[in-house]
Amino acid sequence: MGITSYNFQAVGTRATSSAATAPAEVAVASSALETAGVSHSEAFQTRRYQSAKMRRLWVLVSILGDLVVALAASILAFWIRFRTFKNVGPETDIESLRQYTSYFVLGSCWFVGILAWLGVYHSSVLLQSRVINSKILKGGAIWTISFLAVMFAFQFHPTISRFYTVIDGFCSVAFLLMWRNILNHALLSPENLSILRQRTLVVGWNDAAQRLVHSFNEDEGVAYEIIGWADGATTVLPQDETAVPHLGSVADIERIIETNNVDVVVLTELSSTNDETFQLANVCEREMIQFKIVPSCFRIFVSGLHVETTAGTAMIGVDRLPLDSVFNLVLKRVLDIIGAVVGLVLFTPMIAFFGLLVWLESRGPIFYRQRRCGLNGKTFDIIKIRSMRLDAEKNGAQWSTGDGDPRCLRIGALMRKWSVDELPQFWNVLKGDMSLVGPRPERPELIRNFKHQIPHYNARHMGKPGVTGWAQIHDSRRQENLVERIRCDIWYLENWNLLLDLEIMFLTVAKLGKQ
Repeated sequence: MGITSYNFQAVGTRATSSAATAPAEVAVASSALETAGVSHSEAFQTRRYQSAKMRRLWVLVSILGDLVVALAASILAFWIRFRTFKNVGPETDIESLRQYTSYFVLGSCWFVGILAWLGVYHSSVLLQSRVINSKILKGGAIWTISFLAVMFAFQFHPTISRFYTVIDGFCSVAFLLMWRNILNHALLSPENLSILRQRTLVVGWNDAAQRLVHSFNEDEGVAYEIIGWADGATTVLPQDETAVPHLGSVADIERIIETNNVDVVVLTELSSTNDETFQLANVCEREMIQFKIVPSCFRIFVSGLHVETTAGTAMIGVDRLPLDSVFNLVLKRVLDIIGAVVGLVLFTPMIAFFGLLVWLESRGPIFYRQRRCGLNGKTFDIIKIRSMRLDAEKNGAQWSTGDGDPRCLRIGALMRKWSVDELPQFWNVLKGDMSLVGPRPERPELIRNFKHQIPHYNARHMGKPGVTGWAQIHDSRRQENLVERIRCDIWYLENWNLLLDLEIMFLTVAKLGKQ
C-alpha cells in the first residue's frame, strides 16, 4: 500500500462484499419501485433522507448518553470525595447531594460542550472509536483545568472541592470511554452500518483508487462504503471485477448515481483539463451529492490538508498535523517528562549493573554518545550503554547487522536483544531532544543517502524522535524494512494521540526480547 493510503485509515471490512451484489439488488429494487409507480429519483431522495436522519439520530443519542454518563460520574465523584475520603483536605460542611446538584449539571453540560468543540459529535467520526476516545481524553484534561479555573475566579457557594473536581474528571473520562465502547459495538452491527455508511462511487481507476479501497477495507470505523467505480480520465490500471464492480463511465454519471443510490462521488485524480471535473461537480451539486477529490499532488500528510482563504483567494496546503497543536505538544511533553523521570528512577540500578559488565568485558567508557538527527533535522547526542567494541566504527558509520554482528560484545548482544542499551535515552527524553514515542532517530551520515533514495524520508523529522515507535512494534527497524519504516513513521505523525502513545509503549514492553 502506498504512503498516501495511510491518510484514509477509516475503513469498512464489509464494503467489498456488499458492493459486489449492489447492482443486482438495485435492479430488483428499481423494478419493484417502477411497478408501484414510484420514480427512481423519489426513492433515491427518500433513502438518502432516511440515512441522514438516522445518522443525526445516533449523534443525538451519543450526546444525550454522554450527558447522562457525565452526570453519573459527577455523583460518583461526590460519593468518593465526601463519603470515602471525607477526612481528606480542609474541613467542609457539604453533607448532601442537593448542595452540589448545580455543579453536577453545570459540570456535565460543560464537559459535553467541550466534546462538541473538539468535534466528537460530527457524523463523520461517529464510527471512529479511536478518534473519539482520544478526544475524550483531551476533553477530560481541558475540563478539569478550565472548571477549576472558573470556580476559583468566581466565588460560588458552596465552594467546590478541588479534590472532587479532579476525581470527577477521572470518573467522567473512564465512564465515557466505557459507554462509548458499548455504543460503538451497537453502531458497528450490520444493520446500522448499512444505514450509517454513505454509498460511495469512485471515478477513475488508478493506483490512488486502489490504495483508497485497500485502506477502506482495513478499518471498521469508515463512514463510507465503496459500491463501485466509473471510467474517468485516469482509468489506467486493470480492475478485479470481483472486488469493486465497474458501473459505467463518467458520461453516464447521472444514471449511475440514481440507479445505485450514490451518496458520495470521489474523483481520484484531476484530468489534464478541468472540463470533466467541473461537469462532475455540477452534476453532484444538482443531485445534492457530496463531491470529493483525492489530492494526488500531496503524497503524504494528507490528513493535515486544509483550505486557507487569503485576500479572497483559496489555497490548499498541509499545516494541521496533530502535533502542530500547542495543546497536544504540551500534553505529549508532560507524558515524556513523567515517563523519563519514572524510567530513570526505576532503571538506574540496571544501567549501573550492565555498565559494570560492559567495563569488565571491554575496559573503556561505559556510555556511548552518537550524533543523531532530531526534530526538524537538528542534531543531538544520543546516549546508550556501549554494546560494541571500542573500534567498532574505525571504518566509518555502519548499519548494525543484527545478532551476528562481530563488533558486538557478548554482553552487548544480550543488551540489544532486550533493549537495555537504550535505557539511558530517558535522559535524552528529559532534556527534550527525544520523546518516549516517535520515529527512530538516525545518523546524519546515513540520512544524506536515504533522503535521496527513499521517498518522503525526511518527512519523519516533522516530529521528535522516540525511544520506541510505531515502526518498532511492527518489526520495521532494520535496513531491509526501511521503506515500510518510513510509512509507519509518517502514519504515526498523522494519527498521533495520547492513547496511541500509551498503546505503543505497552506493546513495546510486551515485545521485548522477541525482536
